[in-house]
Amino acid sequence: MSKPDSKTHSKPTDEVPEVDSSSISRRKFLGGLSGAAAVAATGAVGAAAVLSGPEAEAEVGPLLGDDRLDAARDNRLVAVDRMVAVGMPAHPDNGDEARYGNLIGNYSKGLPHNYLGEVRPASYSKYLLALSTGDPALFEAIPLGGARKLVNPQSGLSFDTEGNDPHQFVQPPAPALASAEEAGEGVELYWMALLRDTRFTDYERSELAQRAAAELSQVSDFRGPRESGDVTPQTLFRDVPPGCTDGPYISQFLLKGTPFGSEYVERRQRTLAAGSDHVTGFNEWLAVQNGNVPGSESFDRVRRFIRNGRDLAAWVHVDVLFQAYFNACLILDTPPNPNDQPTGGGIGCPVNPGNPYNNSRTQIGFGTWGSPARKALLCEVASRALKAVWYQKWYVHRRLRPEEYGGRIHVKKSGLANYPIHPDVLDSEAVSRVHAKYGTYLLPQAFPEGSPTHPSYGAGHGTVAGACVTILKALFDESFVIPNPVVPSADGLRLVAYNGPPLTVGGELNKIASNIGTGRNIAGVHWRTDAIESLRLGERVAMAVLRDTKASNHENGSYTFTRFDGSRVTI
Repeated sequence: MSKPDSKTHSKPTDEVPEVDSSSISRRKFLGGLSGAAAVAATGAVGAAAVLSGPEAEAEVGPLLGDDRLDAARDNRLVAVDRMVAVGMPAHPDNGDEARYGNLIGNYSKGLPHNYLGEVRPASYSKYLLALSTGDPALFEAIPLGGARKLVNPQSGLSFDTEGNDPHQFVQPPAPALASAEEAGEGVELYWMALLRDTRFTDYERSELAQRAAAELSQVSDFRGPRESGDVTPQTLFRDVPPGCTDGPYISQFLLKGTPFGSEYVERRQRTLAAGSDHVTGFNEWLAVQNGNVPGSESFDRVRRFIRNGRDLAAWVHVDVLFQAYFNACLILDTPPNPNDQPTGGGIGCPVNPGNPYNNSRTQIGFGTWGSPARKALLCEVASRALKAVWYQKWYVHRRLRPEEYGGRIHVKKSGLANYPIHPDVLDSEAVSRVHAKYGTYLLPQAFPEGSPTHPSYGAGHGTVAGACVTILKALFDESFVIPNPVVPSADGLRLVAYNGPPLTVGGELNKIASNIGTGRNIAGVHWRTDAIESLRLGERVAMAVLRDTKASNHENGSYTFTRFDGSRVTI
């Protein structure tokens, strides 16, 4: 449906009619004039005369009253037509749920399990029935195995009023339980657990990090970034989008102080105590699968900047989902201030070249295309992203969590059951080292409760990261070079200057999205494909929202940015 033409109230004329300014309304007076004539007329009769009188009205504009209402309706209908034209895609899964009668390839945490950690089939059937029918009463009838409740499965059935419908976004099937790709991701997760307390800046000289890179270079199917065909300490536990393998491991937007109005937030955080791993014993693991939390957290006594995987895991354990990107927006939007220490306030990044107010002589953006609009859009797109990924989690893929996979490895290697686990992970050095350290083959968790009680794929953190970072790249000039970059000191108590190749806003935004998604992997609660495919899902959600936002704004601007695959796009 095309948008109707704006309607005029009367035929424009160059003549200025003789008027009685004491009785005519501003709408009637200006509505009968062309723009130039209206300006001339207000100058001739005086603003006070035009704006006064018993019938004076406050409303002006190109569309008024019912005309505006009709245009508002048509704008929404055009958005609906745009959404419907996308169509409803198919949503294939990896086939594990149909492949294994004992459901060992799928998420079942929080439901009752047998002594091997296999879900009770009757409980899983009731869980599937609730998902299939959407009946709220049947969700209340799902049997739980412990105290923890399932996280918001009905969110995946929500509708939305902007962008595409949440069910129109697709994620490809996750790697299957028996696949080499799943095994490669499993090997990475075990190395991540072993290296949680190793500083990122020490990877180049860490024997353990070098062993991890060497083994990941040799597994049958590992899809992380490489240098000259090999995983290296520089590419270890990083992602493929532009900028993610450049410079320090941690994004500048997780280190630099955050101006917050008249306040200033320093980025040292409460972190977890070194060596505080959880779910390493089988009885503890089984209790956690049933929905109990048998352990508790141990914290470092000192707040520190993020130095290592454990610090990053602590950050992503309790963050508000769009917190990292809201902080980044504040840093980008606020000019430098030497009084804000230790990093001197914001960076004053220019806005995207497509912003319509870049070349305006008389106006700046505010509620549209301006600073308040930028902050609001980040929160807004996060809500859309969560609805889209919660549909993928509960209603399409139901992928098992890494801790569940670790249980399958332990059961298999202990000779308790013959599960179809790929030998790349069963025979890996990483799993062997974990067994030597803890006496089991379970994947050590950073949190006492292990993962949240919702399926693994896609990742909520990853999807919100992809959506919010896409918004930031669309709003700011991603080619801007970040001034005065920093890295944490060895003890994480202060920031020191980074000396290396320039770091751009676009690269560091991609990196913060990767850091947050990968931080959940380092914690042991998500897989590599959970993170990277969810960045891409969030990107698609954000692009749909940007299309609708642009169509709703009066100004003629555009958003040009680099996607996670390196291609350039303009909306």
